[in-house]
Amino acid sequence: MKKQLLFLVCSLMAFSLSAQKMSKNKKAVLASVEKHKAELIKISDSIWAMAETAFKETGSAEVLANYAEKNGMTVTRGVAEIPTAFTATYGSGKPVISILGEFDALPGISQKASPVKEPLKPGAAGHGCGHNMFGASSLGAAIAIKELMEAGSLKGTIKFLGTPAEEKFFAKVWMVQAGLWDDVDVNLSWHPSAGIKADVQSGLSLIDFIVEFYGQTAHASADPWNGRSASDALELYTSGINYYREHILPTSRIHYHIQDGGQVVNVVPDYAKLWVRVRDPKRSKMLPTYERVKAMAEGAAIMANVDYKISLVSGIYETLVNREGGKIMQANLEMLGPITYTEEETAFGKAIQKATQKPEVGMDSKIYPLEETLENPGGGSTDVGDVSWNVPNINLGVTVAPKDTPWHSWAVVACGGMSIGHKGMVYAAKALGMTAVDLFEDEKKIAKVTEEFKKRKGNEVYKPMIDGPPPIGSN
Repeated sequence: MKKQLLFLVCSLMAFSLSAQKMSKNKKAVLASVEKHKAELIKISDSIWAMAETAFKETGSAEVLANYAEKNGMTVTRGVAEIPTAFTATYGSGKPVISILGEFDALPGISQKASPVKEPLKPGAAGHGCGHNMFGASSLGAAIAIKELMEAGSLKGTIKFLGTPAEEKFFAKVWMVQAGLWDDVDVNLSWHPSAGIKADVQSGLSLIDFIVEFYGQTAHASADPWNGRSASDALELYTSGINYYREHILPTSRIHYHIQDGGQVVNVVPDYAKLWVRVRDPKRSKMLPTYERVKAMAEGAAIMANVDYKISLVSGIYETLVNREGGKIMQANLEMLGPITYTEEETAFGKAIQKATQKPEVGMDSKIYPLEETLENPGGGSTDVGDVSWNVPNINLGVTVAPKDTPWHSWAVVACGGMSIGHKGMVYAAKALGMTAVDLFEDEKKIAKVTEEFKKRKGNEVYKPMIDGPPPIGSN
């Protein structure tokens, strides 16, 4: 208890000293976010309750776009041929700083704001990755910068991008192709997390594709010799994938989801379908594995004497790290200080940990130091990676759930609908806004971030891994 009290006192003292050094514009960002706080929480909770999945985020996109419009930003809806994608801009000229906002949910993990598993609507979707907070927070930061521009304190253009379908389909790839970052100098992004840190780790590149097998139906008992089973091909294919796992790079991953394996037991199926995903920390290493897994589909079709078809869904790049941007973000996190939690919030966090069989240590409130960037990071993938190969990207993680909480689970949904999530959302808005101030005020910082971006990208020519228009309606 004494150690905790000492830590809190030291943190408050450090925050007090940092606040004294904070510039007028950064103080204005904090004031703006506080002014909009109640509305931002309302927006986040509204998106949390709607829990709309990929390309179906009609209500979620509209509540964000409407609030941007209400606050004097120019909104363009339906960009990149995606009905739920939009931009909200303010200002003119350089620099142009963009901020990302996501708002799609995950299927099947509906949950009340309760520390025990309790669906809000059984079978429905839920925000198990915190995107309800992501969109609202980023918009709050953009509005704070807009107000500084309106007051004449900053010059340039602020651009909020409402980006749907991150969990499935990866809409940012089509948005990049549509040129929505062509005029941007630096992009800012964040992601809900279980800790506060300037994120200087990459993610995994991946590619998604659909494999379909076409055979011939027959009675499964009376004349199975007249049938050519598509599900046989599917099983042979997945067996091949599973044997192949031993021989891929230790950094690579292969996933699949059977979407159709036949309808009834007494019919030889003439159709089977599965969704396949290949990942690796480096796109260059992921692509050969992808080609091999595709070739295996032909082998399975030959063995089962059926036809097959492969359709590309989309693919995304690994995130291009920017440590110079991370340093700017880190300084602002240290200036902000840690998030503080009430006894009730700590108890809620421990209850979540108990329910998910994790150590009951409560919330992680500290600011992590800037890490060394790993060559082969684990973890997930994001279409922010494609943005990062086209414009310098600065990324942030902020606590919205207790330590060790399983992500993409009901536990994150629960925290995102109550004060723990609200606090993280507000904190992220402040950190993003303060970092944007640094970029608008100091062109040398933009130059350093851009120099690193060009060095890390090297001679790589970005090629979007899509084939055709966004698959609207495929969800």
